[in-house]
Amino acid sequence: MSHFASFEGAFHGDLVTPSHPEYELSLKRWAANSQRRAAIVAFVKDEDDVRAALLYAQAQGLRIAVKGGGHNPAGASSIEGGLVIDLSRHLNGVRIDPETKLGYVGGGALWSDVNGAAIKHGLVMTSGTVSHVYWLTLGGGFGYLSGQYGLVVDHLVQATVVIASGEKLIASASENTDLFWAIRGGGSNYGVVTEFVFQLHAQSTTVFAGFLVFAPPAMEAVMRLIEAKFDEGMSEKETAHVAVALGPGGQPCIMMVLFYNGTEEEGREHFKPFFELEYIVADMCKAMPYDQVNAIQDPWVPHGGNYYLKSVSLPRPSAKMAVQIRDAVYELAKSNPDIHITFIFEHWSLVNVLSVPPEATAFNRARSLSTMMSIKYDNDTPDSLRRVREIADKLTQIAIGDAKANVGYANYNSDAPSHFAANADVVLSEEQTKSLFGSNIARLQDIKKRYDPDMVFAKWFAITPAA
Repeated sequence: MSHFASFEGAFHGDLVTPSHPEYELSLKRWAANSQRRAAIVAFVKDEDDVRAALLYAQAQGLRIAVKGGGHNPAGASSIEGGLVIDLSRHLNGVRIDPETKLGYVGGGALWSDVNGAAIKHGLVMTSGTVSHVYWLTLGGGFGYLSGQYGLVVDHLVQATVVIASGEKLIASASENTDLFWAIRGGGSNYGVVTEFVFQLHAQSTTVFAGFLVFAPPAMEAVMRLIEAKFDEGMSEKETAHVAVALGPGGQPCIMMVLFYNGTEEEGREHFKPFFELEYIVADMCKAMPYDQVNAIQDPWVPHGGNYYLKSVSLPRPSAKMAVQIRDAVYELAKSNPDIHITFIFEHWSLVNVLSVPPEATAFNRARSLSTMMSIKYDNDTPDSLRRVREIADKLTQIAIGDAKANVGYANYNSDAPSHFAANADVVLSEEQTKSLFGSNIARLQDIKKRYDPDMVFAKWFAITPAA
């Protein structure tokens, strides 16, 4: 019997190879440019399947990728010629315990699954800003409720992790505490998380949220109000993102994404200065079910496009710089009609995020406000990618000057360096590594040496083991 036949015979889930009728479908990802042609896609059914897949891949010299929601634009969930451990088909369940306010979530679930299940019991937790992501947990996890409740990692109370050796471990505050510390910010460097257990919070089913769209001349006034909010101290119940983009029909616009954890009356009163500004083009803000909030941005980032994301962190909002970004985005969009640029300034209170001691989790809390450049391009060619990166570099220079060490929020980065040769052109310098993980990098490397000394997991800001 061949090695593969033996592997297949012991496997409980589904193994898909290039000859399988579902092979092409199994490769699909949110970002089409991140898709790779794997040798085997293993839709695992349980931890035994994960163990079998890990051991088989290592024995056969196959590189490994792990897919949860498949939303990573850098291709962390895909692997050319290797083996993908895919959690999305069988390990995507969500179970809510309303008595303990705990959510038991499979590693392949999406935020739409989690939010929909939790809100039925009047419960929520911080989640991402679109509905079809999930593994952002391992990279920190900002969302509309971050001001009120902190990061996604701050809600993680337990995880089931299968490490490179195939051993299944429970990671929590009382078991395998070093692993528990590392996965809360250290990404997928330490193993395959088959189940997350989250602490949930009581929540009313309806909140105030939506888009407030302005014509371009409103940019300075909008950001002046944001500056004032930041200086006064933002409410923990609010989120106010500001996006520069070309809207429907290719017309330049400023889009605000507003969120207030309260009634429509409270939300409109809270954001009243914005609603009183000139140049409002559309007001799409309203009371809506909380579980729909995470889907309001989905139409702007549909599956199947070619995406490039980049992020930088800012110490504070700046109306002067935002106007410069606005002008640059419109000029760059005009000269690159096949490239669709959105620059987003994210604003929420950081008080609760920063109330957690920096050494409590691997996530580096020594950062301030986040931005995201979301660039969608028509043709997946080397020339398009080159131009996209040049656009991102120009916008980065306007935002922060020449501070190349500022790599922003890791979940918003298409240049996540991989240990694998396929991404050899993207390498984190020592300075950039420190910017991402801060003073936690040495401990992360020590833990990597213990759990994955051979770098089996190396598809997301790969951490090298300590010497």
